[in-house]
Amino acid sequence: MVSIWQAFLQLRQQLSAIGVAEADLEARELMACAAGLDARDTLGWKTIALTPEVEQRAEAFLQRRQQEEPLAYILGEWDFYGNRFYVTPDVLIPRGDTEWLCDAAVQAAKAMRKPKVLDLCCGSGCIGISIALAVPDAQVTLLDCSEAALAVARRNGGLYDLTEPRLTILQGDALRPDSLDGIFDIVVSNPPYITAQEMAELDRSVDAYEPHLALYGGTDGLDFYHAMAEQPAFRLADGGKLFAECGWKQGQQAADLFSAAGWKQVHLRCDLAGVPRIICAEYHKRIAD
Repeated sequence: MVSIWQAFLQLRQQLSAIGVAEADLEARELMACAAGLDARDTLGWKTIALTPEVEQRAEAFLQRRQQEEPLAYILGEWDFYGNRFYVTPDVLIPRGDTEWLCDAAVQAAKAMRKPKVLDLCCGSGCIGISIALAVPDAQVTLLDCSEAALAVARRNGGLYDLTEPRLTILQGDALRPDSLDGIFDIVVSNPPYITAQEMAELDRSVDAYEPHLALYGGTDGLDFYHAMAEQPAFRLADGGKLFAECGWKQGQQAADLFSAAGWKQVHLRCDLAGVPRIICAEYHKRIAD
């Protein structure tokens, strides 16, 4: 009998041979997905026989990884901020760096009573939904221009039984001024910010699989920061807070746009690697508003 464990060992070796850095982790996840087992509980794998169906699925997964398809899209799900989310090629794969953005918004929301939160350019909805799960009295709105992305976000909201008014999902354009009704206490955004030059240099695993609509932020990567700072699609309450992720070389440029537009308390926070990538700003109503 060939066991699931033996098949896992072979898959691990094959992944390592094609240069996968975390071959052990990926082999566990892929074999578990192929066999319908828990990747965290491999003790019993030595006693479970490998069936032809599982073998075929594992081989198909290997072929997809050989084409540099990201693991998350093969699995169809990914972890973010302690929660698991559905992902498809219609949305970006949640990154660990973005958890720092999410946490900044969570901490701000916890300090408010019944905060109204907007996740702008929401994609899978992982940020906004994580905020809703961490702050039970928050009312979260997810906004994206892509209906395909919103379909993933709706599925993720359903995964955690989140419905209105706790979670509202809308289609809209983050680049169009005043396109949203209502006033929010917090806006959090991981918008497209890849420059034209960077788009031409993307790794194949990103370029060939992740949605370019969610990546490209204009020639200098700052289109969405201009919009948020100068002519936002949303309205913030007086004293409302904004948190936005930016590229690793864009922090000061993006922050300066908010300062120039009259936002207050503008500063940058660093990610785990110490890179200033999170723009923090407060909106204060001006007499002319």
